[in-house]
Amino acid sequence: MSRGSGFRFGLQEASGALGDLGTLLPLMLGSIAVAGLAPMPVVLGFALAYVGTALFYRLPVPVQPMKAVAAVLLTAGAAPATIAASGVMIGVVLLVLGGTGWIDRLGRLVPQSVLAGLQLGLGVGLGFISLDLIGTAPVLGVMTLLLVLLLGRIPRLPAALIAVGFAILAGQVLDLPTLPVPEGAAALPGLVGLPSWSEIERGFAVMVVPQLALTFMNAIILTALLAGDFFGTTASRITPRRLSLSTGLGNLVLAPFGALPMCHGAGGLAAHHRFGARTGGAPLMLGLALLALVLVPGGHGLALLAAIPMAGLGALLLLAAVELGSSRRLWDAKPSCYPAIAVTGLVTMFGDPFLGLLAGSLAETARVGIIRWIRRAREL
Repeated sequence: MSRGSGFRFGLQEASGALGDLGTLLPLMLGSIAVAGLAPMPVVLGFALAYVGTALFYRLPVPVQPMKAVAAVLLTAGAAPATIAASGVMIGVVLLVLGGTGWIDRLGRLVPQSVLAGLQLGLGVGLGFISLDLIGTAPVLGVMTLLLVLLLGRIPRLPAALIAVGFAILAGQVLDLPTLPVPEGAAALPGLVGLPSWSEIERGFAVMVVPQLALTFMNAIILTALLAGDFFGTTASRITPRRLSLSTGLGNLVLAPFGALPMCHGAGGLAAHHRFGARTGGAPLMLGLALLALVLVPGGHGLALLAAIPMAGLGALLLLAAVELGSSRRLWDAKPSCYPAIAVTGLVTMFGDPFLGLLAGSLAETARVGIIRWIRRAREL
């Protein structure tokens, strides 16, 4: 079995390594600055997860904050013990699904039209998030977007790398606000205290259940599917079962030490690929860079991460959203599949991927039933 395409460490891979910062940094830094999580274990968790993912898959498989968990943190807050318990519970469920192979069987049941609709809905949803980020400094965001589009037309030029450098420089010149790095940023990670039963119940209700639905479709099924689209046979190692196992193991090991629950993601894979990542070199470089930054004394490395303006990250995220939403399955779909794709996309965008899966499956079942009824009517 193929083990990916190895490692390359050129400028293109470095550019691709930065492609998913539009998703990673706002949620990671937001959980630190807004929700008050300890910086060292959060950033160190992503560094170790990226290095481990790169070494295992040898392709640009992303590592992202779990969005449902991050949303609860940024809006309602949660105790570190609740977050750790949620990460452990998610990890156990995913290890069971991956270890038994049930995740592969579930993935084969999803129709192609529903998969296209899920990608479309997630892509449009990411697009709205990117526009919100660009709106924090519209001039810089538009300039960064135009710069990336222009540089992207020049082969072998590291568009994302140059765009991030430009955004940091422009942000400093224009004195744009950045996320603050709290005191004690260099404090070493340790085991989080044991949660109470009420914290476990709350974590399960508001974090674990909604996150598992999102993780199943976006971080596992669609990530494996998109990897095959981008990398062909070299992505044979990236299966739903392995993605479930790597996600489960990462959370089970890292969450008890204060890491933010994390997963893979189709949007992140599209982002890495969009900006030039083709091997495991991209995620390995990003993981090692995060590791180096978190080890800089006094928290100065984290301050450098926070210096990237949100508007610049939004420009990168917008292009990744377009790549995610405009899948091959969408353009190759039969006209009769459009209603099921539309229903899936709309429900995913305004609800969540699990509801999108249910609504799209019902629409696809209705489509198949109508086609069969028409055929029988013609035969009479």
